[in-house]
Amino acid sequence: MAKPPLRSSVTFLIILGVLFLGMQFLRPELTNPPVKADLQAPPEVKQILRNSCYNCHSNETRLPWYDKVVPAYWIVTSDVTTARQHLNFSELGSLPPAAQKAKLYEAVNQIQLGAMPLPAYTKVHPEATVTEAQLKVLRDYLAPASLTTPAETATANEQYGKWLPNGTNLTQTHLSPNGVPFLPDYKNWKAISSTDRFDNHTMREILGNDIAIKAIAENHINPWPDGTVLAKVTWFQQPDDKGFVHAGAFQQVELMERDSRKYAATGNWGYGRWRGTELKPYGNDAKFDAECVGCHTPVKKNDYVYTMPIAGQGKGQSQ
Repeated sequence: MAKPPLRSSVTFLIILGVLFLGMQFLRPELTNPPVKADLQAPPEVKQILRNSCYNCHSNETRLPWYDKVVPAYWIVTSDVTTARQHLNFSELGSLPPAAQKAKLYEAVNQIQLGAMPLPAYTKVHPEATVTEAQLKVLRDYLAPASLTTPAETATANEQYGKWLPNGTNLTQTHLSPNGVPFLPDYKNWKAISSTDRFDNHTMREILGNDIAIKAIAENHINPWPDGTVLAKVTWFQQPDDKGFVHAGAFQQVELMERDSRKYAATGNWGYGRWRGTELKPYGNDAKFDAECVGCHTPVKKNDYVYTMPIAGQGKGQSQ
């Protein structure tokens, strides 16, 4: 004889309740280690970061009651663990002030792109949303005054003359720690676009190899074809007395090489960076490019490329 529908429903609910209670005992550990070296910044900056970032990106995580309930607790624990690996404000203060600001710039850039705080997180924690006024406070903190001495100007002009295609070749260099090769011919590639960073007064020119230029002309840039290489050349800005800004001292060159087989683990792109006029490869080991991938993930829909050129009639035009 079949059980009455009501009795079956009650039994089912009891079983669900028992399972739910049992799940509460399956709790991965989430601890708050001692704060080693907190970020050094003005109070108004720290307050914004504490309100919107510290709950995941520090050793001062404070979970509301609803985040302590499984399965939400499992998601939060995973997110906090990953967040601390990418950026931990409780350890950031151990870096030099300039390095701290560089890390903070990357965080602010993620906020501007809407990637951080995670949209799913702010739906449940709306108080963590960064307002336009708060974003301005962060940007203003990262925008120092720019002063150029005559000696710096002379040095910058000399460096720039050597950088030009017909100038003296820069020092020969070697592979990036992750195996991405340095391509000295990048100086002869065509310009795709330009950009700048307000926090450290640098200007960047984005160049593309022949495959990249052909892809732009054919509007084949999402995804870009394998073999594409993009170069981002960075100089410190050099203002003159007329209000114009010129390329100053050479800072670095970065290469993005696309190979869907070789670089499948990093979104089909290989990243390399060479610093200073001696072109010293950046990174202590092959895992350094995790920071590159993290920075480019917000533009995954653009095949991980920030500066998207506009395809013209038979040739690439940039924005």
